[in-house]
Amino acid sequence: MSQSLSRNSYLSKNTGDYPATVNICGVEFTKVEDLRYGTNPHQPAAYYKPVGKACPVADMKMLKNGKSGLSQTNLEDISCALNIVKFFSVPACAVMKHVNPSGAASGFNGESLKEIYIKARDCDARAAFGSAIAFNREVDEETAVEIMGTFVECVAAPSYSEAALKVFNDSERFKVNSHIRIVQCGDLSVLPKFTGDDVRGYETLKVLSDGSIVIAAPLLTGIRSVADLKLAKAESKALGVQEARIEATPTQLNDLLTSWYININVRSNGVVIVKNGQTLSVGTGEQDRVGAVEQAIEKFKAKYKGTETIQGSVMASDGFFPFYDALETAAKAGVSAFIAPSGSIKDAEVVKRANELGVALYHAPERIFSHH
Repeated sequence: MSQSLSRNSYLSKNTGDYPATVNICGVEFTKVEDLRYGTNPHQPAAYYKPVGKACPVADMKMLKNGKSGLSQTNLEDISCALNIVKFFSVPACAVMKHVNPSGAASGFNGESLKEIYIKARDCDARAAFGSAIAFNREVDEETAVEIMGTFVECVAAPSYSEAALKVFNDSERFKVNSHIRIVQCGDLSVLPKFTGDDVRGYETLKVLSDGSIVIAAPLLTGIRSVADLKLAKAESKALGVQEARIEATPTQLNDLLTSWYININVRSNGVVIVKNGQTLSVGTGEQDRVGAVEQAIEKFKAKYKGTETIQGSVMASDGFFPFYDALETAAKAGVSAFIAPSGSIKDAEVVKRANELGVALYHAPERIFSHH
């Protein structure tokens, strides 16, 4: 990073001696920093970037350091949060914990950045404790004051007002957050988002337990705008052609788009419930899809601190509905529009049931599992 990061002393057996450069699959990487630690404090780690490439995360400037430097978990949360807000042309905020958004929100009816942040935080204020936060806009003073009211690990944004930086550095006034880390990210517009974007240099690497690696293209989407949202249609021998008849409202269409973009960075199985540009709940990491829906609904009932009700909300599912039970469960709770990929042998039954329930169902052009 542009300014040297502090480095904790590792446990005596963990020296963290990583080389200055490494070559992976013919690409040369140079070390940015030795990290505070990897995923856990007893795991040493170092951070590298491709030589000669502009990297919005690796090139970010540390404007305020905490008690110690960044860890691998901090970097991963920052990266995932930026990977959400990059999709939005309106102001947006993502609050990340453990590589999952605890909440996210985009601008709705001219809301201030502070209001957008509060909506993202209060989807799950308990989980937001110790979070990493990202914005796609300059952070102003009133947003900084709101952030400093609760414990936050780090904030990433393209820029900050001078008044906001003064707030972040006022450790006497905001003792609860005196060690917050403030980083200025690079240009988010260089990051690929949509199918067809140039992905060279953005391939993902997954190291398996035996040291072997999987190289894969990054997860992108074919949905660029609400114009790409298509009502569901499916066919089976028993039911013939089934077409979704209920259309989402214009506001719900925008919310479906928002929920889809957020869900790209939710661990599968994942579902995201959104209303008026705000996540009401995120269901993540469940082994069955209806379980993810049930989890999201229960989290909304137990943890949501905003003013919205779940009635009239929308939901994105990162995989198809294998049965219509997940759809029924969400519709019963008040969700009234859905987006999910097709691919189940029971798609026609799901479409038929959506019509019977009076809810809108749209089919996405791809699955968006985040399997980490």
